[in-house]
Amino acid sequence: MTATALAEDVGLTVAPCHRRLRELENSGVIRGYRVDVDPVKVGLGFEALVFVTLRDRSTMKDFEQEVGRIGQIIDAQRLFGEPDFLLRVMAADLPAYQRFYDDVLVVLPGVEKLTSTIVMKNLKSGGRLPI
Repeated sequence: MTATALAEDVGLTVAPCHRRLRELENSGVIRGYRVDVDPVKVGLGFEALVFVTLRDRSTMKDFEQEVGRIGQIIDAQRLFGEPDFLLRVMAADLPAYQRFYDDVLVVLPGVEKLTSTIVMKNLKSGGRLPI
């Protein structure tokens, strides 16, 4: 949405709308802007959710840092209970995912157990906060 359209929607003129947007950006409320890329059209049509259990907590920081560096892991959450983490992984296809699993995921620091679930269909993605 353009700033002009946003200003119209909220009942402001463009200048105050821009000023409020800058304030929200500077305060960190607005963290950034994103482009919505179709993964299939860029060769990443395979998606897996990977549940990770670590052997112990001593490697947790190293695990988290390493996950942050890996581009094919597009989302990562630390969970309460077991498993310890949920990773969202994109790949070209099943063989590419298998190579990633064998070469990258199993050697992450402290990994005890990996369980993968293949995503059949995305019903909703890129959701917005309910504000």
